[in-house]
Order: sequence, then C-alpha cells, then structure tokens
Amino acid sequence: MTPKAGKTAAISGDDGVAAQALLAEMVAEWRAGGARIAGVTAEGHGLPGRTCGAGFLREIASGKARTIYLDAPSSSTSCHLDAAGVADAGRAIVEEIPTSDLVILNKFGKLEAMGAGLAAAFAAAIAVDKPLLTTVSEKHRNGWSSFAPGAIFLTAEKSALQDWWQSVRSVRPRQEELQLLRVSQQSAGVR
Repeated sequence: MTPKAGKTAAISGDDGVAAQALLAEMVAEWRAGGARIAGVTAEGHGLPGRTCGAGFLREIASGKARTIYLDAPSSSTSCHLDAAGVADAGRAIVEEIPTSDLVILNKFGKLEAMGAGLAAAFAAAIAVDKPLLTTVSEKHRNGWSSFAPGAIFLTAEKSALQDWWQSVRSVRPRQEELQLLRVSQQSAGVR
C-alpha cells in the first residue's frame, strides 16, 4: 500500500493553527475551482486552560463539525483529545474517498502512528491512489515516513501547495470531456 511518489504529501513541521488555516484556505480555493475534496480540517475548541488544542474536525464535503475533545482528560494524560471521536470522523469520510479528486486530512499524529484516529482514511486514500494532503509535526515525521514511504514534504506556503496540486490533479479523461460537451450542447440547443 505504498503511495505513488509525490501523490501523497505532508506539510512538514507544523500541524497547528497556521497549517490548519492554510489547509482550509486551499480547500475553499480548490473547491471553487471544481475539485471534489473528501476529508477533514481541524478547528480549535477555544476553551481556556487546556494543554491540548483538540476541538473539532470539520468534514469538508458536508461541513459537519465533529467534536474530538473530552471535557476532562483521562487520568493518564493532560490531553483532552477524544480518540474515539477522531476515529468516528475518519470512518464517516471513508466512503467519499473513491469519488473524490483529492483527500485532505488535518494531520498525521500520535493516533495515526498507532494505527488509530484517521488511519483508516489515510489507508483508504492511498489504496485508491488519490492525491492526499496532510500535515505532520517533526515529532511524528518518522512515523509518517514509515506509514507513507513515497510521500513528499511541502513547506507551509500557499505556492508550494498550489504547485503540488497542479502536478498531481487528474485530468478528466477525454471520454468524460466529450460527454460533458454533448450535454452542454444539448442544453444549449446545438445539434
């Protein structure tokens, strides 16, 4: 299940607020350009006094926000991350992946390195050979490289993401283009 070189990419070094904002910006831009995107982006919870920033995962296709934080962390950690909530969000989008043009998953982190969290969504995207974009912190870079050995690393810059998308996006097959042309001509009354 090794991804094709370059088709899977991670914004390296930052999986925090700035990287999530960049992902959300690119989602909006690419969707406006007609891309069908499956996946989730992350949003903070905005609650004071928390050591963990886990808040919500927003499904790109539906806009639904899924809670991924616990009101109180387990006794073994100070992190409020709800692992079951992350896994639920991942399972919710797996069916969208085969019909998408692109998969964006907010990050590859500790849960995914252990085969949990969004791991099923990552695996599904790679299995059906979809372009995949995520973020990964330096702490989880080795785990990411083991999970997706053919992946490339990108800088957290809009131009780097645009260049990557231009290089991996699928060009519609000629038959599909011809069908679309026929449909538009019929709608316009052209014979």
